[in-house]
Amino acid sequence: MLHSARRQPVLKGVRRLRLRGIVFRLAAVVLGLAPFIVAEAVFAVLDWGRPAYDEDPFVGFSAAQPLFVLSDDGTRYEIPRSRQVFFRPESFAAQKADDEFRIFCLGGSTVQGRPFAVETSFTTWLEIDLEAADPKRRWEVVNCGGVSYASYRLVPILEEVLGFDPDLIILYTGHNEFLEDRTYAHIKHLPRVVAGPCELASQTRTYTLLRRAYVQLLGVSDAGAEDGRPILGPETEAMLEYRGGLDQYERDDKWRRDVIEHFCYNLDRMVQIAHDAGVPVLLVNPVCNLRDCAPFKAQHRDHLTDDQLRRWESLVSRAGEVQRTDLRRAVRLLQEAAAIDDQHAGAHYRLAKCYDALGMLDQARESYLQAKELDVCPLRILEPMNQAVLETADRTATPVLDVRKIFEDLSQGGIPGGYLLVDHVHPSIAGHRRIADALTDELTARGIVDPVPGWEKTRDQKAEEHLGSLSDLYFAQGQERLESLRGWTQGKADWERPRGRATGKPP
Repeated sequence: MLHSARRQPVLKGVRRLRLRGIVFRLAAVVLGLAPFIVAEAVFAVLDWGRPAYDEDPFVGFSAAQPLFVLSDDGTRYEIPRSRQVFFRPESFAAQKADDEFRIFCLGGSTVQGRPFAVETSFTTWLEIDLEAADPKRRWEVVNCGGVSYASYRLVPILEEVLGFDPDLIILYTGHNEFLEDRTYAHIKHLPRVVAGPCELASQTRTYTLLRRAYVQLLGVSDAGAEDGRPILGPETEAMLEYRGGLDQYERDDKWRRDVIEHFCYNLDRMVQIAHDAGVPVLLVNPVCNLRDCAPFKAQHRDHLTDDQLRRWESLVSRAGEVQRTDLRRAVRLLQEAAAIDDQHAGAHYRLAKCYDALGMLDQARESYLQAKELDVCPLRILEPMNQAVLETADRTATPVLDVRKIFEDLSQGGIPGGYLLVDHVHPSIAGHRRIADALTDELTARGIVDPVPGWEKTRDQKAEEHLGSLSDLYFAQGQERLESLRGWTQGKADWERPRGRATGKPP
């Protein structure tokens, strides 16, 4: 007992010494960071060194041109004819009315309403919905959907429209990330334990000012500081626009990972740019067609022997022969083929079709997803990118409309397709109306829209009137575009790439 009593004061003294050591270390860290903290505070007050979220370390552009220009009479901003190869005519008042709520919708051809046009895009239906639901306000929904426009091409448009006094930005992107030929050889992938702190440091004002000073000291432009970036032209040049474009797609796991990383980076920076400008953003999680869209290009796994290939071809051929009479046997044959080569997207799609016909919808959905993810020509958003949209929304406290889930809930077995989508990614007119209704519900839930009683009846009436005002030519042209688009996805373009035309690869 005496020995134990003598130990108590000693142990307490040791604890005090340890605690004092920890306090001294923390104080040393705080004192060491104090100059940096003070500098950050001073730079913030003076608004010096604001982090440049708009800089893209992945790609650069040879030129930039505005999407909107002032009309000749100075009353409206409009998309000039020079940019209407990729965009449809659109305009809005140069002087915003006091009671106007202005929404800009950014994205690719899905936003534009392809294969039809803006007149039946969800942006038009949204404006009709809002006018019917809350007539006390003036609603302006501006369509900024560009054909084949990927996320990195939306950033300059976002920066531009932030100068037009927007009340909300709706961002629907993710399908076009793999269209342009570019490399990422200059991107150095640091270990996460190093990359994380570096990323945090790069978003401080002190870092930004030091970097600018370093660039000026070297005598180079800030835009050229990232050596080796591919330089893209002012407008999209999709590989499929030219003869042999489909041949350029080969399995390249590293390129795929880099494209996905680039997309995630763009999502984060667009949300941050808008938030810094004090403008709310609504992200949309895109949907794509699983049930009615075969992979655009399938490729066997590497190192498949001649014997394995012959066996695989025999199994797939026999499955095709018995598919109409014995679906379960076809499934067994295709499963055996997949055991030999699990990387062939086409075999997974055939297996999905068999499962679907048997009513085995969970297995069908999984195989449809496998077929999409293994597509060597990925013209549909990939699963990690869908997840990135949701994670970005959660991490940045940004609202998100999960259109993918909405379409899944409306589809048998949660497998999107059928009447809601006309091709691999583009919603039908009915699908666009569903998106608009869901957006209206979301804005209502967030208190932006104050709907009057019975507004849905007014909406339906106005929607039918609008649909009836469209000419037969409008729908005929849409069908022509759809057929052309199908040929485009199959690599049937006839254009030759002009000699000397930039491909996005650094020299």
